[in-house]
Amino acid sequence: MSWFERLKNGLKKTSNKLVGRIEGVIGSYKTIEPELLDEVEELLVTADIGVETAMGIIDRVKERVEEEEETDPSRVEDYLRDELKDKLRDAEEPLELREDGLTVMLVMGVNGSGKTTTIAKIGGKYVSQGKDVVFAASDTFRAAAIEQLELWADKVGAKAISHDIGADPSAVAYDGLEYSLNNDADLLLIDTAGRLQTKHNLMEELKKIDRVVEKKLGRPVDERLLTIDATNGQNGVSQAEKFDEAVGLTGIILTKLDSTGKGGVIFQIVDEFSAPIKLIGVGENQEDLHEFDREEFVEALFR
Repeated sequence: MSWFERLKNGLKKTSNKLVGRIEGVIGSYKTIEPELLDEVEELLVTADIGVETAMGIIDRVKERVEEEEETDPSRVEDYLRDELKDKLRDAEEPLELREDGLTVMLVMGVNGSGKTTTIAKIGGKYVSQGKDVVFAASDTFRAAAIEQLELWADKVGAKAISHDIGADPSAVAYDGLEYSLNNDADLLLIDTAGRLQTKHNLMEELKKIDRVVEKKLGRPVDERLLTIDATNGQNGVSQAEKFDEAVGLTGIILTKLDSTGKGGVIFQIVDEFSAPIKLIGVGENQEDLHEFDREEFVEALFR
């Protein structure tokens, strides 16, 4: 199955909730009326696109209707498709390894966001390309997290660096970096805790890991990535705010789009954050995590 087919299948719930209902509304009008656009705006909000983002999109659709003096309701869908693509214009930026030396990626996310399996998929992709990949198990607050990362490392062919449960997460990251530099690795992926006793402690720990790695590396971490579970909808936006404030995100990975009708949250995330969408996930398999392409994404939504 091609990636586009996987994407269409993965976005089916969001597509039915958003595009299916919009098409139903459009079909009930014989001409473009203000009430039609109001109903479409409401549907955008219910798909977790967000009030401000939805209003901005509909305002632009209204402008085009007036500019082109359009009266055919079917054209509303065409305008909407164009505006959704335009909204995502600056969101595309792939993950890339440095041409020379080690690439370091700090991967964050709350528990259940798919963080560890995402690390495994990213690592597996680069191992299959002949790269030497290292995982650092800096989520030392859960024994299961350490074991899970070690199992994934064995499965995909990466090297896992870990300490005992309760160890200093920064120390694990440091050792992972030292091992990677001493063994000419191509990529170091640092797993981090998704939950500590308080959110403040979590953010402070992330800042410490970032500082320790930067000092040892002699330059900033290449990527500070946040995995967001799309099923959380608006909560995903508030998560991104906190992580971005703490460490300054360079990219977002949106997972579990196949499990929700709230995939519209991607538009609000892009509207509110400068960090691009690096990857999107629509399933459990390696092939279900893919670089984000706005044209593909919107076309898949509209089936």
